Amino acid sequence: MTTVKIDTQVLFELSPHLFMQFAEPLGTSDTSIDAAWDFFQKRWQPKALEMIKKLSPPMIRWGGCFSSYHHWKDAIGPYSQRKPMHNFCWDGIYLNEVGTAEIAELARTVNAEMLFCVNFESDGRKHWAYPRPGMDLCGSAEEAAEWVRYCNAADDALRKSHGFPEPFNVRYWQIGNETSYDERGFSSRENAVKAKYFAEKMRKSDPGIKLILWGDGPNEEWYTRYHEGKTSYWAEEVCNEAGEYGDYIAFHNHWSPPDIHGLEYRKNPDRTWERLLEGTGIFEERIVYMCNSVKRFRKKLAITEAHMFIGGRHRGDVLSSWGAGLAYARCANILQRHGDVVVIATLADFFGNRWQNNAIMLPTPMWQNNSPYFLPVGTVMALFSSHSGNTAVRATAPDGVDIAASRNGSRCFIHAVNLHHNQAHTLTFDIDGVTKTPDAIYEISADIMDEVNDMQPDIFAPQTVTPAADGRYTLPAAGVAVLEFQLKNSSQNLK
Repeated sequence: MTTVKIDTQVLFELSPHLFMQFAEPLGTSDTSIDAAWDFFQKRWQPKALEMIKKLSPPMIRWGGCFSSYHHWKDAIGPYSQRKPMHNFCWDGIYLNEVGTAEIAELARTVNAEMLFCVNFESDGRKHWAYPRPGMDLCGSAEEAAEWVRYCNAADDALRKSHGFPEPFNVRYWQIGNETSYDERGFSSRENAVKAKYFAEKMRKSDPGIKLILWGDGPNEEWYTRYHEGKTSYWAEEVCNEAGEYGDYIAFHNHWSPPDIHGLEYRKNPDRTWERLLEGTGIFEERIVYMCNSVKRFRKKLAITEAHMFIGGRHRGDVLSSWGAGLAYARCANILQRHGDVVVIATLADFFGNRWQNNAIMLPTPMWQNNSPYFLPVGTVMALFSSHSGNTAVRATAPDGVDIAASRNGSRCFIHAVNLHHNQAHTLTFDIDGVTKTPDAIYEISADIMDEVNDMQPDIFAPQTVTPAADGRYTLPAAGVAVLEFQLKNSSQNLK
């Protein structure tokens, strides 16, 4: 038996946006947006919407690579006037039936903030900006500023003419998406100078918006630079040049657990778990690298895309396994422990009918008896985000148990992850020097090789566990749990 110790004095505020969702039309790679849209009824598919409500994303980001060749005006107004487009990054034709108003409707329905990613002169990628003679897909700062006005100005005539008298109130905007990941795109200097120009134009449309600037470097360099004690020169340049205009610095955290490919993970569960656990370390190292990069500028970070990136069918069958879910749960705790700097984050793509790094799988066609379900990462995000505090507190745990703790007034929350897939841990809880019994426990217990699919969609659904009278709780092997405690005084140890 071992003791988890919690000191409920507040360390820092936790952002409500640590488990946001990222929506991008992925064309023939994964139908994503199209899989959730009812093209006949011109609405979000009811089954998809029901599942999204269960996930309850605090923020929805619209954009990604798609934004680098997308003109937002092609996806507004009457459907009969919208312009279909080729999806250059992901292939196929996108009809633009889901655009600004539809994302705003989805966000309003599930009570989520919106984050729009603007066309940042195609991030300098000429092959996307001008794919063939006479075709101009390059987005200007003026176009971005017009989009801000369309969304947020109370008197915008164009939005009103489309039947929306009230503003959409989009507070968060990203300038630059993976700008540093293609050597054919902007240099670090061009990114910084142009970000400043975009920011100036966009703030004239709405001075109150929150702007996210791109600060990551070439995708293949960070690991070497981190282990050499260096930081991101992209972050340094954009902070120096445009820092006064930007609120957050963005990077993406796609990580690959070593030596997991195809179906090899099924052959040796012990080795698979070792590799997945090693991958969580890589995930944290990149966060530390970027925290170090913005520290002297006192900027906050936005991880606007993140997920495990694994070779194999549909981005890796292992991502349907509970081993991946367990690893994602540890990554969720890592995000919370770095919540003093990281204020926007995700661990998955939003939804689709193919990729297994989505939070939600949408089996199609949904008008039959197919029902959406959470992939393991979605299960973890839904559980943790719905049972979490708004301030971080200090937590220590025995070896083999990963802990993050938070509080909201008189309520304390512990997120516990068993790092052993074949050994349970019996725990007691010391909160501010007093042994406490949990008031509520929500638990996921499964074998790391168990896999979710449409025939067993609820295999990883959290279960309610009755707390033991003596205060002990046994965290199962490969178990994830949220434990809630009622504090004696709501003002206890508050700064």
